[in-house]
Amino acid sequence: VIFSLEMSRTEIVMRLLSAEAKIRLSDMRSGRMTDDDWTRLARRMGEISEAPLFIDDSPNMTMMEIRAKARRLKQRHDLRLIIVDYLQLMTSGKKVESRQQEVSEFSRHLKLLAKELEVPVVTISQLNRGPEQRTDKKPMLADLRESGSLEQDADMVMLIHRPDAWERDDPRAGEADLILAKHRNGPTTTVTVAHQLHYSRFNDMAQG
Repeated sequence: VIFSLEMSRTEIVMRLLSAEAKIRLSDMRSGRMTDDDWTRLARRMGEISEAPLFIDDSPNMTMMEIRAKARRLKQRHDLRLIIVDYLQLMTSGKKVESRQQEVSEFSRHLKLLAKELEVPVVTISQLNRGPEQRTDKKPMLADLRESGSLEQDADMVMLIHRPDAWERDDPRAGEADLILAKHRNGPTTTVTVAHQLHYSRFNDMAQG
């Protein structure tokens, strides 16, 4: 299940179709597609519609709502994965001392939910402006926004760095580093992949 607090269900499905059918998102939005594009799109639409994927784009979701919905999906559909996009858009619906404390609570509750339902929870988080101040612009664990507890609660933290996001003419244009900055049960590492933003996807780097 994807709990999307930022994008609508329609936007997510369009990105999935773009990635799977390899059709530019801009072409899908404008309708400028070839007959071959339409054929691929129809085939992928059928596959995605039959996939065991639930997208919940309800606005202003609270932690209590996410927990209740996830439990229900676990009982009825053998839930295998929970994605929350993104943490800082969640609301508790109650008065709190600070936003940092509130986000820390969300982080802790999601950790408990993963243990209770025995499914992985992938939570997307914003970063602060730390990378902008550094020469290499690479994100670090300390850049996780509004909450020090995210770093403690997570079993794994993956950060994405695209050199050409900062310098369009960067010699590594088209590449992205997936930085495994924390791994509770294994080593940390960095994997370089190719990004195809027009298809909303990452690919393995070409060999050789």
